[in-house]
Amino acid sequence: MKRLKNKTPLKNSLTALIANGVAILLGFIAQRVFANALGPEYLGINGFFSNIISMLSVAELGIGSAIIYNLYRPMKLGDKELIKSLAGFYKKAYRVIMLAISGIGLAILPSLGLIVGDLTIDTNIYLIFSLFIIDSVASYLLAYRRSILYADRKNYLISLVHIGYLVVLNALQILLLILTQNFYLYLIVRILLRLVENYVLYQMTAKRYPYLKEQAKELPKKIKKDIFIKTKGLLFHKIGSFVILGTDNLVISCFLGITTVGFYSNYAMIIVALNTVFSQAIFALIPSVGHLLVEKDQPRNFATFRKVRQTTFLVALLTSVGLLVLATPFVKLWLGESYLLPLITLFILTINYFQQLMRASFVTFKEAAGIYHEDRFAPLVESAVNIVASIVLVQWLGLPGVFIGTILSSLVLWCFSYPKFVYKPLFGRSYRQYALEIGAYFAIFAAIITPIYLLLTA
Repeated sequence: MKRLKNKTPLKNSLTALIANGVAILLGFIAQRVFANALGPEYLGINGFFSNIISMLSVAELGIGSAIIYNLYRPMKLGDKELIKSLAGFYKKAYRVIMLAISGIGLAILPSLGLIVGDLTIDTNIYLIFSLFIIDSVASYLLAYRRSILYADRKNYLISLVHIGYLVVLNALQILLLILTQNFYLYLIVRILLRLVENYVLYQMTAKRYPYLKEQAKELPKKIKKDIFIKTKGLLFHKIGSFVILGTDNLVISCFLGITTVGFYSNYAMIIVALNTVFSQAIFALIPSVGHLLVEKDQPRNFATFRKVRQTTFLVALLTSVGLLVLATPFVKLWLGESYLLPLITLFILTINYFQQLMRASFVTFKEAAGIYHEDRFAPLVESAVNIVASIVLVQWLGLPGVFIGTILSSLVLWCFSYPKFVYKPLFGRSYRQYALEIGAYFAIFAAIITPIYLLLTA
């Protein structure tokens, strides 16, 4: 594959875009029904527990990414024996991960009362959190087969199955909320359908890759060593994500209350939806970029990267403007005026959204190149800056301070990790060129977004 000119990357990106678009539409409808049926405290609990469960993904250690990276070459060469060995190794690893998540989740249970604080609603938070744990464990059952489709650039099949899952799930959850207002049933349905989705994908891979049923050989020591090295590096990234993505709601809950978590969760849903739609459309290119990087042609790699980054910037800029201008009237129409956050908080959230989406082009090439071990300490520094800055600033500035802390911590990536470990080694470009290019993008963003914010506050 000389360039990303075949239709597979486009097909993967479009189906990812459609799948996430469906997820957004159904998610907003479900959130409205959820808020009306159960109220802001349940919203806060749902958002907070979802956040904790996402933090538990640190137990996955990133081994999936390391294995997928090692699948690119055998997939391209049609090496079935190595593919079988990698799939078998992945299956065993996921069994250990399921046990680890179960154990960590159960260890958290006794302290839930202290973390959540006083509630006015009558509910069993221990049973609710247990259902969240079961859902997380269920997501890993049979899921190792997804890696085969992903490495073979068949992401669109995963997206199509996921669309069906989302439609059925949200329809049933909305119906249950309207008829019963029962949060337990709401969670149980999600667990059952998660299992169905994984089973469908498992059967799909069984038909497309029948050789996976055959006895696999022991994975070569050289590849095992590479997986373990990358996994060790990914562990640091997982811990960093654990702190950066997982502590915002914890800080808000501790300093501002669980109800504020519920209010923020509505804006977070909008931001995550936008970020997911566009970043996943870009991340869908990772397998194709992985195949491209095998050729080690730096000029061609940079030409492809530049196009991806330009597209990412245009999307990030336009959606940031839309977020700042339209989020307030949308939330007011969607949930009511009582759920609105101050405009200054939205402004800070918009800046954070922009820089997070801009990362997608770098993450795409970083993941495709398997750069995990080299920058393993960067996320630890980033997470340390994030949690310290957020705790200090929330006491000084309130809710906006939490997200300013996140923005400050991202400078570790922009000023160190991306230029040193992605830009220079993959493209052979200088730090000066990197600084000029990135500086120009952020300057344009600031020049456009700041006057819009001032006009909105006038």
